[in-house]
Amino acid sequence: MACFHNDLSNGPEIRDKRIAWLLSILYDLDCLLHHSYMPKIRTQSISKTFPDGTQALHSVNLEIHDGELLALVGPSGCGKTTLLRIFAGLDTATEGEIFFDESEISKLPPDQRDLGMVFQNYALFPHLTVFKNILLSLEKSNLSKIDKEEQVQKVAHSLGLADLLMRKPSEISGGQRQRVALARLLARNPSIHLLDEPLSNLDANLRLEMRQELAELHQKHQKTTLFVTHDQVEAMTLGQRICLLNQGSVEQMGTPQELYDSPKNLFVAEFFGMPSINLIHGSIESKSNEEQAIFNSRDANLSLPLPPEIQPSTQKVILGIRSESIFLIEHSPKNLFLIHRIEYLGDSQVSYLDADELEITCKQPSFDINPADKVGIKVNWNHVHWFDPANGQRIQLIES
Repeated sequence: MACFHNDLSNGPEIRDKRIAWLLSILYDLDCLLHHSYMPKIRTQSISKTFPDGTQALHSVNLEIHDGELLALVGPSGCGKTTLLRIFAGLDTATEGEIFFDESEISKLPPDQRDLGMVFQNYALFPHLTVFKNILLSLEKSNLSKIDKEEQVQKVAHSLGLADLLMRKPSEISGGQRQRVALARLLARNPSIHLLDEPLSNLDANLRLEMRQELAELHQKHQKTTLFVTHDQVEAMTLGQRICLLNQGSVEQMGTPQELYDSPKNLFVAEFFGMPSINLIHGSIESKSNEEQAIFNSRDANLSLPLPPEIQPSTQKVILGIRSESIFLIEHSPKNLFLIHRIEYLGDSQVSYLDADELEITCKQPSFDINPADKVGIKVNWNHVHWFDPANGQRIQLIES
């Protein structure tokens, strides 16, 4: 402090420089504190009914943790984008409330919610350069003109756009336009990031590349992020947790592994997995003179002995088996399947099997078989799911 006092005594020029330096430090500290703030998002019974009577959302309750990337996934028309627009303030809920931390923000206009959004079509201004498109995001910032331009340059460099700043959106590729949309978001760096199917307009290779970049950006900035997609692969690879919507309602929330390994019902089980899970309708028979219970298919002459730890609580069930939990047996005296088609994937192959009215898929490392061959199957019973055919809910048949 003595050194600082001595500098101030050297005249007004030194004093002004020191004051400017001190103000700069305070500004940087304020920015650091602001940008490290990551609110929790919570909805309370959000419902949305459009004027034509269509109910897009039914009492949705979800929570996005501080700094978390939550993937909001589901089929087309399930209400994903509607919910995102309600978060952004572009639409209003018919019922329910939204909280950022413990502050209710349902009535706040979009510009007071400290959030940024990347749209599916990127929403770039075609007549403006990449530089000016990014600069627009800082229009309401208190930064000086020089600081704004430096921020644009910094973000553009980090996203590999430094050489494209003077081009217009029509002069760059789809992947580069996606980066410009992300740069516009990161330049302003709000507390909450909303991404509405940002990769859907890219080809397969670019989607893979951009998934990696999005994951790295979130790891670097740790912003509370809601990522909307209809693609299960994007949801599984990007989401720290996933919220699966169906017809405006939440089917299940959890980590990717929880939704894949412990689906609550048939819809969740069928939504995740490539190929889709095999669902076999049938019944469990447990004869008193036999130690093992038997699962009998309803649609084919298929009988599978069950391990002793599986305790049937009901006779009629739906057996769900992931394709990677079925193994082909070259020589089998029973349960024969005809190989209808084979898809070779390099590290593995998918076999499509037929038996009477039953069709199942098996995914495993390359196996020396050909279409029209007949094979048997073996099941990994540690990774099967059982469902109640009456309501589609998963049931527990393993003795605890």
